[in-house]
Amino acid sequence: MFLRASQTILLAWGWPRRLIAFGAGAVGALAMPPFNLWPLLAVSFTVAVWLLDGSASGGRRFGGVWSAAVAGWWFGFGYFLAGLWWLGAAFLVEADKFALLMPLGVVGLPAGLALFTGLGFALARLLWTGGAARILAFAAAMTIAEWLRGHVLTGFPWNAYGLAFGTAPLIDQTASLVGLYGLTFLALAILASPAATIAPDGGRLRFASPVLALVALALMGAYGWQRIPAAATATVPDVRLRIMQPNVPQDDRFRPENRDAIMRRYLSLSDRATSPEIPGLAAVTHLIWPESAFPFLLDRDRRALGEIADLLPPGVTLLTGAARADEPPPGGRTARFYNSLQVVDHDGAIRAVYDKVHLVPFGEYLPLRGWLEALGLRQFIVIPGGFEPGASRRALSAPGLPPIAPLICYEAIFPGEAVPPGPRPGLMLNVTNDAWFGDTPGPRQHFAQARLRTIEQGLPLVRAANSGISAIVDPYGRILRMLPLGVEGVIDGPLPRPINSTLYARFGDFIPALMVLLSLLIAWRARRFA
Repeated sequence: MFLRASQTILLAWGWPRRLIAFGAGAVGALAMPPFNLWPLLAVSFTVAVWLLDGSASGGRRFGGVWSAAVAGWWFGFGYFLAGLWWLGAAFLVEADKFALLMPLGVVGLPAGLALFTGLGFALARLLWTGGAARILAFAAAMTIAEWLRGHVLTGFPWNAYGLAFGTAPLIDQTASLVGLYGLTFLALAILASPAATIAPDGGRLRFASPVLALVALALMGAYGWQRIPAAATATVPDVRLRIMQPNVPQDDRFRPENRDAIMRRYLSLSDRATSPEIPGLAAVTHLIWPESAFPFLLDRDRRALGEIADLLPPGVTLLTGAARADEPPPGGRTARFYNSLQVVDHDGAIRAVYDKVHLVPFGEYLPLRGWLEALGLRQFIVIPGGFEPGASRRALSAPGLPPIAPLICYEAIFPGEAVPPGPRPGLMLNVTNDAWFGDTPGPRQHFAQARLRTIEQGLPLVRAANSGISAIVDPYGRILRMLPLGVEGVIDGPLPRPINSTLYARFGDFIPALMVLLSLLIAWRARRFA
């Protein structure tokens, strides 16, 4: 049956071949949160290898490279369409303005991202052989494509294949060695190995590759088992965090008329008693509110700052998301707006600010603004001219806390940008607003990616979300406290200590790059001497 399936896929052409590729990609999306059915990627990647085996059988153009690229595009289109359909929810927040543009996000973005998958298939085909080395060619080429997807045009590494291993217990700890792109290479190489049991010519079965893949999985699991300590992670003394999750509907958040109601909600929630030992903010040292918390500019609203001062007892610090604007020169340009994280003391004074650097295209700014505005397009957040990016990624300081690596929303999905240059911080702070996407896989995928940063860096994560998922995560990725999606409330907890800097934190993507380079050399040599 396995042999017949391989031959059916290898010999398929035209629309049957495209539909097979599309279906294989769509099945692979179930490996991502919230489903986490990562073994299904073995089905997807096995079919992908067999599609590449058959790429030269119907079209001879460029030795099968073109047909491989087409199959790769359909594979990627199925994967991204099934994995990112929830983006459509953002277009319905203000349906009167954006509903007609929904196809651009739900279909157009997956179609564009699939170009990278097509490139990966094409590159793999250039190095293709009939033996097991083709699995390494596939893994290396697709890892290159995924790295490019995470960097080209500001990058969008959402649901990289390595996230499947990044949510698998014990296996996920390998991220401390090789990061997201190393996990991506390992997922591709290990889960595509069943395809190597059958040669493209339909010869005898070969089991060496699947056996080696099972050994690799076992070693990854064993590494994770020995890496995670049985004891709880030590905590930073004299730090007691409170994270407030208001669960404000997205269509209410940016309406100025809701200002007073939103502030009352924030203030009452923040001062909620969670136990007899914690009556309100009396035993708290740091209060954390989510991204873009206010439908106004906090630094220009003295009344709001006064209300915050009245809320905070002496010695308590607020860290909150808030939009801000700079002061334009007289008679010069208009004000520039920033999506920021601000530190407010118990007197209501803003002591430190971090401006978001990695903005969301179409959400916070409009690429090619002049051309796209002529077509009637604009960003979701209505800010004159859109948000401006901050000058640089940098640490943030707050009284009583170690140096902070700030991550505003989308910034948490980029593994190479999680920690700013300079001395190593003591925690990552992620403020976000996932209410745009409702009760869909999107917010759960976002949290999974932010959690993976803790394992990569060996740093704890403190996360405040408007509508889930808020959490405190230790440097091994263990969730210590959490508020689920769609729940209003607060969570209290200590701040875990960081652990020693991980191999990935020290070397970044250098080790995954070596893995890819070695695989390319093996595949090239196998092709040359085939």
